[in-house]
Amino acid sequence: MSARTRTVGVGAEIELSTAEARGVALAAQRLGRPRPNGRVDARRLRRGIDDVGLLQLDSVNVLCRAHYMPLFSRLGPYSQTILDRLASHADDAGPARAGREDRSLFEYWGHEASLLPVETQPLLRWRMARAEKLTEKPARLLAAEKPELLQSVLRTVRERGPIRAAELAAPVRKPKNPWYNWSEAKIALDYLFFAGLVCVDHRVRFERRYDLPERVLPEAVLDAPTPPEDEAQRQLLLIAAARLGVATEPDLGDYFCLPRKESKARLAELVEAGLLNPARVEGWNAPAYVTAGRLPTLVREARALLAPFDSLVWSRSRTERIFGFRHRIELYTPAAKRVHGYYVLPFLLGDGLVARIDVKSDRGAGVLRVLGAFAEPGADPGAVAPELADELRLLARWLDLAHVSVARKGDLAGKLTKAVTTTQEPRY
Repeated sequence: MSARTRTVGVGAEIELSTAEARGVALAAQRLGRPRPNGRVDARRLRRGIDDVGLLQLDSVNVLCRAHYMPLFSRLGPYSQTILDRLASHADDAGPARAGREDRSLFEYWGHEASLLPVETQPLLRWRMARAEKLTEKPARLLAAEKPELLQSVLRTVRERGPIRAAELAAPVRKPKNPWYNWSEAKIALDYLFFAGLVCVDHRVRFERRYDLPERVLPEAVLDAPTPPEDEAQRQLLLIAAARLGVATEPDLGDYFCLPRKESKARLAELVEAGLLNPARVEGWNAPAYVTAGRLPTLVREARALLAPFDSLVWSRSRTERIFGFRHRIELYTPAAKRVHGYYVLPFLLGDGLVARIDVKSDRGAGVLRVLGAFAEPGADPGAVAPELADELRLLARWLDLAHVSVARKGDLAGKLTKAVTTTQEPRY
């Protein structure tokens, strides 16, 4: 069946060209749609979060926190304060905390550490129940050897929460421990968080404050029945399939970091039930799958700067398979060995990733600094530079930075420098 018919019959295998797979993937990620005019309110942000299913968290703040960028990429400028309120984050001791019943997002291990819609919490309880098997080794060992410490930390949270990990005990350095500067109490707290016995109530300057779930999550979420493990995993795979458009089994399982053995089993059940259809994609070596029903209308024209942890590109193998774009995060690579830079954003234009830039917010000087700009093979720098400059001006305005400065590094730097110095209002 041709993808151009858009209808996907139950059980039918479809064939997609490489270009069609790109268009389906972009449409599923809600890229390529016109950005809203006017103010983006909390309701629109909630819809934007639902479009991607979750927002991955990361502590690096060289440009801005990673979870802010995916919504900017899709919606354009919005008030970060609104997202802070939805996530209960704050910059000072007066947190922008959402009321318990008004809470929209909660923090847990989705795709790594993530902000997720609270309605997703019951689908992740199977992971919480497996804490003794799935947490990092130091936490597993501590839970097995010192259960009384877990109870003591839980009792402290109950009595004093919301509480910072630093309030439990001073760090103890253990050079051979990968969590070398974590006290046992902090490790115990992390275990309790993974097990769902404590929640992140809010963050202040990105530091977690922990409390009991019954004081954090809405009552309706707490009272929601816990689905069986297999059903919860099937639902997570369906969420992933809708947000990937077309995907292999590892792609689907990776969205919520499902164990591979179970991901394979649940996927087979969804195909047998007619909820996913098999697909063949030109150039892909592995079978692919799409949501049964109708494929999204293909996206051919999009423009966005993407955070390294954006759900479109967080899977490196998938990004290379779909876009021919080899994406590597060089945050922890020694500076002398970096190819493109410390914090590199891919640039989406049309239906391809056509460039990448190393960026930094120089907040003291009020400048968005492009430390390196690189065109992808086959991209036309003369066509890419004006579009990228426009997006950079928009990004700078959103981050309250006065202007954009481009360093000389990279084969796109010259044309980009000329483009950003052209006086022009950024287009949304």
